[in-house]
Amino acid sequence: MSIERNRVTAAVAQAGARLFDTPANLAKAVDLVREAVGRGAEVVVLPEAFLGGYPKGLDFGVTVGSRTPEGREVFRRYHDSAITVPGPETLVLAELTRDLGCHVVVGAIERLGSTLYCVALFFGPTGYLGLHRKVAPTAAERLVWGQGDASTMPVVPAGPARLGAAICWENYMPLFRTAMYAKGVDLWCAPTVDDRENWQATMRHVALEGRCFVLAASQYLVRADLPPDVHPVQGDDPGTVLIGGGSVIVSPLGEVLAGPLRDAEGVLTAELDLHDLARARFDFDVVGHYSRPDLFTLRVDEAPRTGPSRI
Repeated sequence: MSIERNRVTAAVAQAGARLFDTPANLAKAVDLVREAVGRGAEVVVLPEAFLGGYPKGLDFGVTVGSRTPEGREVFRRYHDSAITVPGPETLVLAELTRDLGCHVVVGAIERLGSTLYCVALFFGPTGYLGLHRKVAPTAAERLVWGQGDASTMPVVPAGPARLGAAICWENYMPLFRTAMYAKGVDLWCAPTVDDRENWQATMRHVALEGRCFVLAASQYLVRADLPPDVHPVQGDDPGTVLIGGGSVIVSPLGEVLAGPLRDAEGVLTAELDLHDLARARFDFDVVGHYSRPDLFTLRVDEAPRTGPSRI
């Protein structure tokens, strides 16, 4: 990455991913990255589950103690839409970031054996850099996604800054956040589908607590992005908004630098002054001078536990 030593331009892309159409979503991801880089971005964050899709409003035919054949077929289609890592899709994105000399974080659904994981994929000027698997799928997400482990919680060097990711409601997990702060994250990437107004307070809190820049990228998804034969609980009007966006970029002192973007697709950019990290940590360093290691400790088990080989 060609970054001026203490400045970096970051972008968050807000867009919807068509369910069961991973090739189209990959092409859209490439276009969004190119658009962001064309506007000067050196770090680009795309939403949660952008490759593979977020099945907003689907119940997969599940009630307590019961599953339906129709729901199993919907899951089969969803399973087929997931990507392998590494695989053809990661090769395309790795070539893209090598060509453009940028860093990209993109949400995806990974297929590992017969289990699906919600992941954040990291790419840079040298290609594919690694992934983070969501450690705690939320509510009904547990029907379709497995749990990741702490072996995939990387903080990735990106020139003078370090990238890390928390996917959607992982941002509400205090010990997860502490573990990431301890690894020295500077640019906190938050791929999400949470479009609530109070999510904005969470993003500003994470920035203030971690004294880091927060790059939150949300989907903007409408009913028309779902196949006509799949019926979300919100209804079948093609214009129904399933995920309303809210992408935002926040400074280490909790100031909103760009966004939030509502009710449309788009790309937000902001120039980040990395000197702001030291300025913000002057009076509060959550894992440094403002911590009390004599009173509090956190143990993180980073042994790999995910995947068929762990059985």
